[in-house]
Amino acid sequence: MKIGIIQQKNECNTAVNRDRIASKIAVLAKQGAELIALQELHDSLYFCQTEDVSNFDLSDTIPGKASDFYCEVAKRNNAVLVTSLFEKRTAGLHHNTAVVIEKDGTIVGKYRKMHIPDDPAYYEKFYFTPGDLGFEPVNTSVGRLGVMVCWDQWYPEAARIMALKGAQILIYPTAIGWESSDTAEEQDRQTEAWVTIQRSHAIANGIPVVAVNRVGTEIDPTGVTAGINFWGNSFVAGPQGEMLYKASKSSEDEHIVDVDLKRTDTVRHWWPFMRDRRIDAYNDILKRYSD
Repeated sequence: MKIGIIQQKNECNTAVNRDRIASKIAVLAKQGAELIALQELHDSLYFCQTEDVSNFDLSDTIPGKASDFYCEVAKRNNAVLVTSLFEKRTAGLHHNTAVVIEKDGTIVGKYRKMHIPDDPAYYEKFYFTPGDLGFEPVNTSVGRLGVMVCWDQWYPEAARIMALKGAQILIYPTAIGWESSDTAEEQDRQTEAWVTIQRSHAIANGIPVVAVNRVGTEIDPTGVTAGINFWGNSFVAGPQGEMLYKASKSSEDEHIVDVDLKRTDTVRHWWPFMRDRRIDAYNDILKRYSD
């Protein structure tokens, strides 16, 4: 399968961001991309740097204007899209939601971000209610997609459940970067940890992983911090964790990666982790902490 990724610098104008994304989707589709994955909250700046009720104006129902736009783009380009939208269910109830759109422009699945961070400059608990749809893969014409969002990518339990439910590939729209005071050494440690944990999901489950991150510096509107330097490094890893493609840490990037989904069977025969799981001995995983 030919998978397209779009790593983009965003600005405050939603219409401009959407038009730029649509143009890049068209280029990738003409080059043969069957599935195109976008970064987290790609229509706007990363507004979670501050707690500001006016930012709820960026949200939209699903279906709604934002999803309708991408449904039309998917249909026009005959490509499956993995999008990331700020979903409004009603006033005071919002989600960070990935929407999967089929080649014919229909919505075939949603995933509401399950793990919600609350850290300096990542005040997502102010905006997002934890997801209530569980870890359910989405069936598409190109395969069964295990779509999650950003902070979810640090949790092996989530990746495992998607794999156990038949996901053929894991896809993570992402918005993660460095704080301005981080040293070069700390930046390297954080980036390597981010890549390593996701490659480990590929290895442990024998399936490819796609992570699409933002890039560029976005300022903190309050001036409390110097903003976030989103570290890019979008990548695609194969079922043994092998790096099939890795994007720049500082530049926009659109790329198509050939991914052989049939290799999963071969790898799982070599490394039968599913066979050797001791499901009779894992009860403690359901506890917050085993004292």
